[in-house]
Amino acid sequence: MRHASKAALVAAVATAALSLPLPRAAAIPFPPPLGPCGGPDCPSSWNPPNNEGFAGRDTNINIFAGGNYTVSGRAAEAEGWVVALGDLTVDKNGGGSFNMGVVGVGSRVPPPNGHDFVTVGGNVTSQTGNNLIVGGPDSPPTSIAYGNLRYGGALGGAGTITVEPTGQKIHDTTVKDTYGPLRTTIEEFSSCAARQTATGTVAVTNSEATFTGDGTSARQVFNVSQNLTSGSGGQIGLVFANIPAGATVVVNMLGDSPTINTYSGTGDNSDPLTGLRPRLMWNFPTATSGTVTGTGQFQGSVMAGNAAGTTTLSTAGVNGRVYLAGNLLQTSGGGGYELHAYPFDGDLPDCGSTPTPTPTPTASPTTSPSPSESASTSPSPSSSPSPSTSGSPSTSPTTGPTASHSGSGSASASDSESGSLPNTGSSGTSGLLGTAGALLIAGAGALLFGRRLSRRRGRHS
Repeated sequence: MRHASKAALVAAVATAALSLPLPRAAAIPFPPPLGPCGGPDCPSSWNPPNNEGFAGRDTNINIFAGGNYTVSGRAAEAEGWVVALGDLTVDKNGGGSFNMGVVGVGSRVPPPNGHDFVTVGGNVTSQTGNNLIVGGPDSPPTSIAYGNLRYGGALGGAGTITVEPTGQKIHDTTVKDTYGPLRTTIEEFSSCAARQTATGTVAVTNSEATFTGDGTSARQVFNVSQNLTSGSGGQIGLVFANIPAGATVVVNMLGDSPTINTYSGTGDNSDPLTGLRPRLMWNFPTATSGTVTGTGQFQGSVMAGNAAGTTTLSTAGVNGRVYLAGNLLQTSGGGGYELHAYPFDGDLPDCGSTPTPTPTPTASPTTSPSPSESASTSPSPSSSPSPSTSGSPSTSPTTGPTASHSGSGSASASDSESGSLPNTGSSGTSGLLGTAGALLIAGAGALLFGRRLSRRRGRHS
């Protein structure tokens, strides 16, 4: 009887282990100064693109280019803190103004006064007829948001470069060394995201791309191996369906030259894509030439992992972070197209170790230093609306080797904001076996020592 009781208990323990929820796949946020809104003055909510008074301030980077940042066509504005490791060149067709840091219509959340607004590792060039303007007025225009233009090379071109007072032009040859590790961080996050198994599917017609999630996973992954355009390359709509509230959505645009051409996105709170925006990431992991174009207010952040690649943004508005390991070309063939500052609050896949801190930026100019605030190392994420329903594509690469992220600050490896959502990732099997093994040992211990099983059934993280 003693042996029979022991066998029965072990069987019961094993059955109980199999009925436990699967652990969630490892996830991690961007380390500051990337990702969510940073600093004490983040807004409690983010308004659609507008021209009202400043809604708050953000100490984290909105636009990062690991290579050159080129402005052409009739591109108009870039909001938030901009960092480019290479050269910044403003060469608009027919000339005109290009606003950075502060824009006329956007989230109206610039960096704090005295902070870097534009940080460039190489040369800053404003070509003939162009006026690069750093900083700008509140609305109504009773005050000016001002920040620094920090650059490692030289200022040049036949155009003008205006830094609103009391922002400063600061020559600083350490920019590339200070911010260079962030390029590696973006490369590794992008590569890791691209190796995830798809949790949803995408159906592309001549008029619409419909992304359908699995309805349960804390991270919805869609792997797309075709252009999101009509058959002739024209604009189509973007629709997501069966996406659980609070889920991070990753769309991997695979291939060498993927293109998204869409009219979708208004920025209005009634638009389902607006609700999805804070946790929506469009990832171009290997593209030599990736493109987002169209007439919509494109919702979600854009990431590209190829340091030798160029990402072209020529849509009416991009509402989210832009994090590129390579070059950025901001252009348009028509009206003034803009990049707006909205945070990415989602958790991306974690393929390895927690990111290591990036050196805190320090002001070490060689000429005309100015007081400038260093980037915050503890972001204060803003509240963001729950994603609304909408869906996604599907060739599915499997999870690959570990990646070692580098960035600034530390990050938790838990998917804390979607704890009720079960995982469908590959890490569930090992976690389940580990839990079952622990429970079996606990059962044996209960027989031998008369201890209650419940004392040993700790929650698996």
